[in-house]
Amino acid sequence: MKLTNITDVDGFFKTIDQCKGKVELVTAEGDRLNLKSKLSQYVSLANLFANAEIPEMELVAYEHEDLERLINYMMAG
Repeated sequence: MKLTNITDVDGFFKTIDQCKGKVELVTAEGDRLNLKSKLSQYVSLANLFANAEIPEMELVAYEHEDLERLINYMMAG
């Protein structure tokens, strides 16, 4: 799933924290980083936070309800 124009970074990570299963960020190199890990959230994405906006990212969610939660987050703004 590709997400674009995430401007509410705090709300995004709160949504990630509510997910039941693993949610991974797929890097440009194809690496997968566990976004449920606070260390991954802050260290791996630090360069994206420079503008307080995440223009685009690819996520993999393993639980159907987590996928729905992320879609609802993106639709709600």
